Amino acid sequence: MTTITTLLVANRGEIACRIFRTCRDLGITTVAVYSDADADALHVREADLAVRLPGAAPADTYLRGDLVVAAALAAGADAVHPGYGFLSENAAFAAAVQDAGLTWVGPPDKAIELMASKTRAKELMAGAGVPLLAPVDPDTAGPNDLPLLLKAASGGGGRGMRIVRELAVLPGELLAAAAEAASAFGDGEVFAEPYVERGRHVEVQVMADAYDTVWALGTRDCSLQRRHQKVIEEAPAPGLEDALRTRLHDAAVAAARAVGYRGAGTVEFLVSADGRPYFLEMNTRLQVEHPVTEAVFGVDLVALQLRVAEGEPLPAPAPPSASGHAVEARVYAEDPARDWQPQTGALLTLEVPDGPGLRLDTGYVGGDTIGVHYDPMLAKVIAHAPTRTEAVRLLAGALERARIHGPVTNRALLVRSLRHPDFVAARLDTGFYDRHLADLTAPGDGDPATAALAATLAEAVRATTHGTGPAPTRFGAWRNVPSQPQVKRYRSEPDGTEHEIAYRTPRTGTPEPYDAPGVRVLAATPDRVTLELDRVTRHFSLTRDRDRVYVDTAGASYTFTALPRFTDPATQTDPGSLLAPMPGTVVRLAEGLAAGVAVEAGQPLIWLEAMKMEHRILAPASGTLTALHAAPGDQVEVGALLAVVQEHLDATPVPASVPEETA
Repeated sequence: MTTITTLLVANRGEIACRIFRTCRDLGITTVAVYSDADADALHVREADLAVRLPGAAPADTYLRGDLVVAAALAAGADAVHPGYGFLSENAAFAAAVQDAGLTWVGPPDKAIELMASKTRAKELMAGAGVPLLAPVDPDTAGPNDLPLLLKAASGGGGRGMRIVRELAVLPGELLAAAAEAASAFGDGEVFAEPYVERGRHVEVQVMADAYDTVWALGTRDCSLQRRHQKVIEEAPAPGLEDALRTRLHDAAVAAARAVGYRGAGTVEFLVSADGRPYFLEMNTRLQVEHPVTEAVFGVDLVALQLRVAEGEPLPAPAPPSASGHAVEARVYAEDPARDWQPQTGALLTLEVPDGPGLRLDTGYVGGDTIGVHYDPMLAKVIAHAPTRTEAVRLLAGALERARIHGPVTNRALLVRSLRHPDFVAARLDTGFYDRHLADLTAPGDGDPATAALAATLAEAVRATTHGTGPAPTRFGAWRNVPSQPQVKRYRSEPDGTEHEIAYRTPRTGTPEPYDAPGVRVLAATPDRVTLELDRVTRHFSLTRDRDRVYVDTAGASYTFTALPRFTDPATQTDPGSLLAPMPGTVVRLAEGLAAGVAVEAGQPLIWLEAMKMEHRILAPASGTLTALHAAPGDQVEVGALLAVVQEHLDATPVPASVPEETA
């Protein structure tokens, strides 16, 4: 037996904050590690002690096991928890922690090693009687083997993964997947297996101690995914027959016993449309979606991890009884309507309603900055209720009422997903977003014009209150004076729709819309506007940051950019200019790329990586590369000029940026 008194979390963000919360409850001193980019991050502010890892890139900081172990020793820690991601499934790191005399809050390094390679893990699971998909040799694959799924043998998160539906593209996709896997995980091994159309991603949470007790803590459905990463998860997985549920539990326990597992782990399965389960992999760590299991079973999985690491047995031979249903949604700083493009910048506001059955796990608060180096997940919102219907409704309502200001997020997509008829009816599979994304990101039934009116009235009050209104300005024979109608112009973000709002300020001092029948201003302050719209009273809350205005109202939120009242023609970018779609790092260029070379429409020219997502910058048309301003290793800001292609007159333009299926 051992007693943990000081714990270092070898991670950052939301999971570090979540582990610290349990440590505080248990009286354990907490130690954070942080990169230069995370110097003022929430997990650093919440820890009792913090140790700097010089640098910003993960490879120089959170992936440096030697630096993390040294940090633990320097801070006087006696244990290390890896969280998820980074070094959490690195057997060498687990061994190094223990070799340094520290307690490892995770499974045995041998178990990690056995499950680290998906190909070796499948061989081991076959011996344990766990159901598997038969592998396919890419060299001999034929039409009857299609579609195929190519997967990296090491790592996860969708990197090194490709779906192949045509044999002609198989060789190229194999090379691309292997190159990506080698870059991401240092291992270019790739294997192929049948791709199960409309399969469900169902997993089983296991918890094991050193005394031969293994709990199967129910199922989770994680089928709603984008780019092979989960977006919405729930427990228990709905709609499974009892026999299938039992089979999954038994297979997960068999998998844990086969590797002598200890601690928390997850066994992942693909369930076909006809109800047949197939082993995917075992994640030898805590999962992002663990809160839904905690809610349903009334346990603290981190506390159980610490208990097992200290050598204690699990508190009972069998897990506690399950109760109710829980659903989790991951809030990402990304734009689903633009190929899930990650977003960066200042997070002005992050407020999620609190109440019975709701939980927020986050690594950010309002005022923090979202950088380019790490995953764009901001928070997880979890709802627990007696039934699935109630939990889904509670979560959708909480997300709808949340106030999230700053970079574009997927919040609206989450609300629409939770209310989509297929999700409500539990018709779930991993192709959900492939089929429904266009509808889920289409303009909604909201009223941005009225929200822009509220922004205009609030700004007019603010200008009057603070004396920031513009002085009367002459343009020819026309003069804008307060007695005449004024005009404000806004652009909706991110769709770009423009709104022009006319208003006037009468002698009463309260601004009112000009020529807007059916609208009555009941109250207006710089931060809140109340309007009566066709006899219905509606409230609008406003937050502003420079030229941005954020408007929150019941059922909808809007972001506007204030535009000049008179268009000022700006210098336009030269035709054919390729601009960085996001801040990031140039990771490679097309072979032989240089000024003067000919390029074809759609040809990948530059690869840009940011926030665990890789984007290919494509030639917009066939022509000649007349300028190249990018080189591998360059850090670029959004909008930076990367290259210029002089188009041939008969060329057909194509989109200039395409994200890889990697994040």
